[in-house]
Amino acid sequence: MCVIANAFHLYYFAPVNATINTTLKYLLLILVGSLLLFFGKALFIPMFFGLLVAIVVYPVCKRMEEKGMSRSFSIGVLLSIVTVTGAALLFLLFVQIQMFQKDVPEISAKLKPLLNSFQLWIDTKFSITISTQDEWLHASFQNVFNNAGAILSRTISNTIATLFMFFMIPIFTALFLYNRGSFVRALQAIAGNKHKNQLQTILSEVVTTYFNYIKGMMAVYIIVGVLNSLGLLALGIRHAILFGMLTAVMTIIPYVGIIISALLPISVAFVTKDSAWYPIGVIGVFVVVQYLEANVIFPKVVGMQLNVSTWATLVAILLGGIIWGMSGMVLFIPFVAILKIVTDHVESLKPLNILLSR
Repeated sequence: MCVIANAFHLYYFAPVNATINTTLKYLLLILVGSLLLFFGKALFIPMFFGLLVAIVVYPVCKRMEEKGMSRSFSIGVLLSIVTVTGAALLFLLFVQIQMFQKDVPEISAKLKPLLNSFQLWIDTKFSITISTQDEWLHASFQNVFNNAGAILSRTISNTIATLFMFFMIPIFTALFLYNRGSFVRALQAIAGNKHKNQLQTILSEVVTTYFNYIKGMMAVYIIVGVLNSLGLLALGIRHAILFGMLTAVMTIIPYVGIIISALLPISVAFVTKDSAWYPIGVIGVFVVVQYLEANVIFPKVVGMQLNVSTWATLVAILLGGIIWGMSGMVLFIPFVAILKIVTDHVESLKPLNILLSR
């Protein structure tokens, strides 16, 4: 009877236990991988950005080499083009800051009576005297001043980290392009002879996928620029198309780009219009467009180019934001696309492929 009972237990519960063990193994792998990515982001973020740039420019680099140019020369030319493009974006940001500084005195002069009216409204509505409000503002500014050292230290630290990342990205890009044969052989050794042909197909599709990703990003910037311009035109803001397109382009720079580029049309609306509702309207336009870009336009357009489901794209954006912040939101989309390509060619990952595919 004992033998029969053991056989019955193995027959019915062994598959269940094996499934549970497999699930726990994958969950543990995901947990360890996430922790490794989170604590190693100083290394992985510039490295994967470099890999992204390397894959995007690889077809051009290969074509230049086929025409007789050396690999080093081809890489140098392409990196120079990428660097000049990045420098042009930073210069555009600097120009907008300079233009905004010219409007600061006029904005301050117009803001003072508005602030006085706002304080008077608070006094009338909530019975908080103007002197009490002034004391609160003074205390707030004093608190900011007292914490200026810590704020400045964090700003300098973040700036140094960002500059270091920008410095390392072209280095990683050059190394990936120059030593691409070694990386491919390493992947072939990992995949083994059984998956050798599949690996070549996956690598070929990855290059195409990254190109589609960049194409999708360009489409996103164009759509956002058009929506910004239409919103500003509806409000009657001067140079609406210029401001709309510049703001869309500057969203390439996370956080800072959209804030700085939005300040200029907001200040123009404040100076040229008689009502404070116009600057508020400009802010509203950018908030609505940014919401649509993050939750509708980006998942739909980029997800379509990558042939990845909207659900998977949103998960990648949120997970990337949790692990790597804004850099993760950009990088995790291609990661999911590569994972989707892998699941296309690995039969055991078919359930995951169903979730990732459009």
